[in-house]
Amino acid sequence: MTLDIKSIDIQPKRETFGHVARRIGEGKAATRYEEATYDLQSTHNFHYRPTYNPKYELYDTNKTAIKMEDWYKFLDPRQYYYSNYVMTRAKQQEVAEQNFTFIEKRDLLSVMPEDVKNEILNHVLPLRHYEWGANMNNLQLVSESYGAAFASAAMFNAEDRLGNAQYITRIGLMISENETDVLDSSKEAWLNDSSWQPLRKVIEDSFILEDWFELHMVQNIIMDGFIHPLFFNVYEQELNARGGTAQGMMTEFITTWYEESSKWTDKTIEIAASESEENTQLLSSWATKYIAVMEETTLALAKNIVDNPTSTVATIKENLINRLNKNGLKV
Repeated sequence: MTLDIKSIDIQPKRETFGHVARRIGEGKAATRYEEATYDLQSTHNFHYRPTYNPKYELYDTNKTAIKMEDWYKFLDPRQYYYSNYVMTRAKQQEVAEQNFTFIEKRDLLSVMPEDVKNEILNHVLPLRHYEWGANMNNLQLVSESYGAAFASAAMFNAEDRLGNAQYITRIGLMISENETDVLDSSKEAWLNDSSWQPLRKVIEDSFILEDWFELHMVQNIIMDGFIHPLFFNVYEQELNARGGTAQGMMTEFITTWYEESSKWTDKTIEIAASESEENTQLLSSWATKYIAVMEETTLALAKNIVDNPTSTVATIKENLINRLNKNGLKV
């Protein structure tokens, strides 16, 4: 007896949801990112205006001066939705855990010079408060922004900032051999040390910005564009030369994250600027304003940690301006 096994190719009646098909075209298969993003935000039939801000609807395009014909142009180039975002971060965390385990197993902190350890505790550990502020700002973006494409990416960014703060905290505890007093000292520095007060002021001033896209520009592009290159690039290179190579291993998650998140932030600026000349002028004016503020703010910190603070900050500023101009601004 012979068996003749045949396969039947059953064509689906439709490839995706109707609202997604209307965007990508009928008969086309959608990616999971597209199905998890397009037109998820409610647009009609709100019951009442928010009591905390009744001049706006719950989701309102007027919450920013930036104007867009379609707010779903802000697609994340990483195409993160919950599932693949979590899997990506889990893999990165595994690498980070391996780094921390290797440092402990090889006892690399015991050979790190004491002056380098103290510098990390004094000049890097307070950044846990900066990352907490960035978390708060990105949660504000989730609350106020328009369109699920932007809001979902901002939510992921907000959670990443908590992860950064936790890794910085862990570094401090490892160096101090779990002496929690170093956390109190870093908080005291954040609140009262003169070199940290300009950055603290910029963070706290950003908490009251009403325009959410301006807040995005200030936090995720300008502030990060100065702080991350200074502390996790230039300063770490100087620490490496003085026996602090373990620090680079412990901050690998943060440096990798910044490179990746910049792809999203750059894309948001490029899309907004390409929409209209009015958007370009507004974004450029914001950038010019806050770059000037952050240049002075970063210089106050750089004086304590790098050999050539003025030229270092000038280079960081130039790189940021080139990055912004490359994405359509006129700074």
